[in-house]
Amino acid sequence: MSATHSFSLTPLAHLLKSIAIAPVLLFSQQALALALVGGETTIGPTQPLNTYELSVGAILNANGATTSQISAVGASTVNLNNTSVSATGSANGVVLVASSANISNNSNITSSTTGLSLGRDTSTNTGSQAQVSDSQISGALRGALISAASTLTLERSTLSATNATGVGASMVGGKLSTTRSTIAGGLNGIQLRPSGALAADNSVVLDQTRVEGLSGAAIAINGAAQTNTEQTHIVVKNGSSLVGGNGAILEVNNGARADFQVDNSALLGDVIVDASSSASVTLDNSASLTGRLENVGSLAVNNGAKWVMTGAGDIANLSMNNGGTIQFGSPTDFYKLSVGNLIGTGGIFIMDANFVTGQVDTLEVTGNATGNHKVAMGSSGAEPTVAGDIPVIRIASGDATFSLLNGPVDLGAFSYDLTQQNANEWVLNSQTKVISPGTQSVMALFNAAPTVWNAELSTLRTRMGEVRRDQGKSGGWIRAYGNKFNVSASSGLGYEQTQQGLSFGADAPLPIEGGQWVFGLLGGYSQSDLNIGQGTNGTIDSYYVGAYTTWLDPESGYYFDGVIKFNRFQNESDVRLSDGTKTKGDYRNNAVGASLELGRHIALRDGIFIEPYGQLAGVTIQGKHYDLDNGLAAENDRTHSLLGELGATAGRNIDLGEGKVVQPYIRAAYVHEFAKNNEVKVNGNAFNNDLQGSRGKLGAGVSLSFTEKTSMHVDLDYSNGEHIEQPWGVNFGVRHLF
Repeated sequence: MSATHSFSLTPLAHLLKSIAIAPVLLFSQQALALALVGGETTIGPTQPLNTYELSVGAILNANGATTSQISAVGASTVNLNNTSVSATGSANGVVLVASSANISNNSNITSSTTGLSLGRDTSTNTGSQAQVSDSQISGALRGALISAASTLTLERSTLSATNATGVGASMVGGKLSTTRSTIAGGLNGIQLRPSGALAADNSVVLDQTRVEGLSGAAIAINGAAQTNTEQTHIVVKNGSSLVGGNGAILEVNNGARADFQVDNSALLGDVIVDASSSASVTLDNSASLTGRLENVGSLAVNNGAKWVMTGAGDIANLSMNNGGTIQFGSPTDFYKLSVGNLIGTGGIFIMDANFVTGQVDTLEVTGNATGNHKVAMGSSGAEPTVAGDIPVIRIASGDATFSLLNGPVDLGAFSYDLTQQNANEWVLNSQTKVISPGTQSVMALFNAAPTVWNAELSTLRTRMGEVRRDQGKSGGWIRAYGNKFNVSASSGLGYEQTQQGLSFGADAPLPIEGGQWVFGLLGGYSQSDLNIGQGTNGTIDSYYVGAYTTWLDPESGYYFDGVIKFNRFQNESDVRLSDGTKTKGDYRNNAVGASLELGRHIALRDGIFIEPYGQLAGVTIQGKHYDLDNGLAAENDRTHSLLGELGATAGRNIDLGEGKVVQPYIRAAYVHEFAKNNEVKVNGNAFNNDLQGSRGKLGAGVSLSFTEKTSMHVDLDYSNGEHIEQPWGVNFGVRHLF
């Protein structure tokens, strides 16, 4: 091929050739006219269909013309603008020898052999250059042929070969640069061969370009007869794609040497290098390659780029830096990657383990390993059944370190860390397991329901004081409230709980002797958000109805309050796992509880009063079984809470006249939770989930009667104890008498 398209043609020889063939073309009715171009010639749409030959230094300008084949030699120039070139017989479409072409504006070149040929003058080793934009070039055997020292630049253009064995671009030590273009061939999109004695490297830069081999590899390199120094350089960048009909995006054969760089592009297919050849692959700037790397000598994965393995891998030299990632297939695939030497820092290995079957992705470095690297392991809701530690990484020598990217990996009810053993091995350690986020969310939901129930009840308790103050009158009321609880890890699980809600009701006096009785009905809604940390949350929507009564003996000041309340809880877990994925689960359950309070209102002088009291509140919450969508199974028996509270309220009624009364007060109490052993099971593992213990409670508030019928109330609370702190609680309400 090189001998055919790389030649020197002297002006004299060209002239003699023209004289010899001119009479034949002039007097033949069947042949096309041959137009010899010397100097500068311009043709247009009215020009007859001709074959053009340019002499040394000539210029052909074709604007909207239609021609047969065009050939140019000796620093001549072909300018095609919206021009159609259709070669006849076995002729190439446009042939350049040590010349240049500018092909633009929807020009179209077709040939039964080669659409565009870029040759060199062997006497001077001067190549050809062609700039193609917004045009189409097609040949049956080759879309374009690019010789050594020649350059083809494509912009927004198509280059194709239509035969089953055709090649879109055939290169022999030349350069190809493309932007937003398409190259396709029946066999290969691009085929590269050595230039031989000239020892010129092939160079390909693909920018936003698609290259496809319909039956073979997208790019094929054949190194037969190449010199010791020749090498092919390929850059695929900015969203370019390679498609191989045989599954290969790059094949390197017959002693070829290749440097393959992928930048900011996503490729799907294999890189196949035969035993006599060598290749280095670089993935950079968020590039990705999904496929096999067979017999690749060196691989660099840098700056957020990723190699996704589709089978076991073997790399002689591996470099990983700045978030460069290797993914060991899908979560259900388990591959081994063997590496001769590993260098770099900040590399990430995405691996998976199945504790049920004992399968795990593994990395083995047979030589030296250096640098700090991370391992991201896939999580699972299934419980491990394989006993002991599971080996994941092994190195022969070096000071490399490996640690889990997002902390311990979540496998069932627990999370497991990656620890180093025997100086050269890293294992998933079953001895250092901790409770997984999924288990934490389950325990938090089961644990928070009593807190929700009691916080709703506390708003009603402050309401009772208003009822007793206005004995003998009917009324309606509404209250908005919010609470914050911090549950400490000493309870078995630490989390934050924020609640907001609304209660409303109405009551009326009862005609019962032996004191003053009031009976009322209530309803409400609250939402509690649980923040468990690291992206794991829970939500409890609570709907409730209930009834209450209060009794007061005006003479002695003794009072009794009673409440019964029914709840419907809607619970949802939203769990972020160690591998960054999410899992969810939800369930509904019911609760019933009651509160009894006995106290005495002691009136002192100047409107000052004190109310010592004792309260006992208990609730039973329905047990439930539910699953997270990653397979984690959770269940608990009935949850119980029994709170005892001893305290006192002190305040003063200040008469402002005209029916207006303001009542500031403070409250202090001791609270104890008696219930314990609220057991929760996660994948069959039992966890104790209770808040048994004591805490102190402080409160302050003020109520204000605007008129004899309308009053408002604000109450603030704080409590702290062994397992739970309430940094703040606030409720605000309005009451109106009928």
